[in-house]
Amino acid sequence: MARFKAKPPSGAAEKPKNPKPTAAERSAYFARREAAKVLRSVLQGDARRRAVGSIKSLVYSPSIKNKKATFALVCQTLKHLPIVKDVLETANILNSRWKRQEELVFIITYDILFGQEISFIGDAEKFLVQRKSSLRSALARLMVRKKVKSIEDLVDFYQTPDVSKPRYIRVNTLKLDVDSALNELGKQYMVQKDDLVPDLLKLPPKCDLHDHPLVMNGSIFMQGKASSMVAAALAPKPGWEVLDACAAPGNKTVHLAALMRGKGKVIACELNKERIKRLQDTVRLSGADNIEVLHGDFLSLDPKDPPYSKVRAILLDPSCSGSGTVAERLDHLLPSYAAGQAANIDEAERLNKLASFQKKALAHALSFPQVERVVYSTCSVHQIENEDVVKSILPLAESHGFQLATPFPQWQRRGLPVLEGSEHLLRTDPVEDKEGFFIALFIRKDRTMVHQSSKPGRAIRDSSHLSSVETKRCLHRRKARITIPILFSGTFKRQLYCKPKSRLN
Repeated sequence: MARFKAKPPSGAAEKPKNPKPTAAERSAYFARREAAKVLRSVLQGDARRRAVGSIKSLVYSPSIKNKKATFALVCQTLKHLPIVKDVLETANILNSRWKRQEELVFIITYDILFGQEISFIGDAEKFLVQRKSSLRSALARLMVRKKVKSIEDLVDFYQTPDVSKPRYIRVNTLKLDVDSALNELGKQYMVQKDDLVPDLLKLPPKCDLHDHPLVMNGSIFMQGKASSMVAAALAPKPGWEVLDACAAPGNKTVHLAALMRGKGKVIACELNKERIKRLQDTVRLSGADNIEVLHGDFLSLDPKDPPYSKVRAILLDPSCSGSGTVAERLDHLLPSYAAGQAANIDEAERLNKLASFQKKALAHALSFPQVERVVYSTCSVHQIENEDVVKSILPLAESHGFQLATPFPQWQRRGLPVLEGSEHLLRTDPVEDKEGFFIALFIRKDRTMVHQSSKPGRAIRDSSHLSSVETKRCLHRRKARITIPILFSGTFKRQLYCKPKSRLN
């Protein structure tokens, strides 16, 4: 027999149905709140010029559960933050309650205007969704005011110059010559040669070359200018034995092989097992057959062992904070972004640990008996990882017969003035150059033709990095056999000397 539910008494109000939130809605709800906490820490730290760590370090802390969604929300909200702020100000919909939770409001507003079209649960979400029309109307008025026709154009309008980073590609001269690459790429893009690194080409921002045939077959590598300067600063000669101490992912390794024209030997050392495969893939793609991949710890290598006793150049690009790679970190989107701002206690501890390892690695590199050239580089803007490391190791370097040399003398940006000889260190600026890199070049004095001073911290001039004018002047004076007495080990010895026209850059 059929059963029927009793109808409610006449005049009694039915209870509104509240469907249970879906798993996706619950996940989005918590991700927005976790993202708001991270965003609050980031913005407050930036306002006080005292960062509480990178976005990644905050998102990947144990307290954040939905890390992937939280990271995406924080990054995208920061990217759109100037637009979101303008829209909220134009719409004028916030009361004092929601102004006290402005980071959550920023996150939700981004989701409403630019995010996925999903149902929103939560009081803040409901408040803003009910005012969706006002938000979208304010966005439309903003587009008219900025004279743009699309959301994409509006985003581009607000983006800082850092986002419009030129696309640099390095020609793999083991497979293709520079002029051929220039002609081939010139069929589709505006291409020009870089004025500093010989095998580097510069293309307009946002050129997507990931699927280009020249990339796929290893004829060209997508590599930033600052990164490409590292191997070029080491300038290994064909036939040398060279060691890349921390090699993965391998772009600098294969650059060394190309600079050596495939002659000699490059030992690519990498400790991380997971990164070894990436390194091997890079080497295979490059076509270099003079690279030996070594899975091991650089610090455990015995400089006197036969496989390493003949190494003449070492490239040391150790683990670092990565603070100079602002495009990946999105730090340049912060309201008051400034490179190298003070870190909190946790970040300071991390930097100290990194610097300790970097000092050990640099000291070890300088201990190889036949090494003539050592490059120490980082993608960091922090003094503790750069100038401080060099300063602490310089006395040891001197005891091994090394002095600082000047890579790329024509480059204007040099080291922070915290040690004698800092003007011979090289820095790239994360704002002006779109990457923050640091390069120090050590050359063993008794293996060079030209000496400038034996005083600690003073640099020597390496003729391979002289400008063409300086080189001609130097050669002319050598022909004239200009000599000066140099005090060495208590006796006077006569050495050929090429005096630069002005002080070294």
